Amino acid sequence: MCQSAVVVNCRDAGILRGLEGEAARTYYGVFDKLILEGKEDFKFHGRSRRPPLDPTNALLSFLYTLLSHDCTSALETVGLDPQVGFLHKERPGRPSLALDLMEELRPYLVDRLALSLINNRQVDIKGFITKESGGVIMTDELRKTVITSWQKRKQEEIIHPFLGEKIPIGLIPYAQAMLLARHLRGDLDAYPPFLMK
Repeated sequence: MCQSAVVVNCRDAGILRGLEGEAARTYYGVFDKLILEGKEDFKFHGRSRRPPLDPTNALLSFLYTLLSHDCTSALETVGLDPQVGFLHKERPGRPSLALDLMEELRPYLVDRLALSLINNRQVDIKGFITKESGGVIMTDELRKTVITSWQKRKQEEIIHPFLGEKIPIGLIPYAQAMLLARHLRGDLDAYPPFLMK
């Protein structure tokens, strides 16, 4: 057993998943307050996927898919199997380790970009289509706009908080995968998660 105040020492994956679920509900419970423009069009009532049920969730899901591919590639590049995760349960075809790696990267890489696109009015409600099933998808034109913004964001540079080196944002998944591989191979005492202010 582990207490929520001592998550760092938790050895029970089920309890840790429960705590992560609670944290996600709290996080997404206030996400709507970060939408400052187009409040009516981009109203967010919580996370929905498969299918996303509103434009904000459709945008997030699309960007999370792009990040998932980047994390999968990064893990493969450093010799780690993206299918074998720690927190996400293993299922055939599911990149569980890539999903684990995404958890720490989503707020900085995806959520900030999604909010910027909405708040700077770079995405328009006309770019979203509601299907008969209630699911919301993006038009091809909007997907191109989002991919272009994603690629531009990945070219911006930051000082990596652990490495202390300037790197393009697009290399953050690779840097974290490399650090994870070094920890698993015994070169680092602990895995340094990506924490950016």
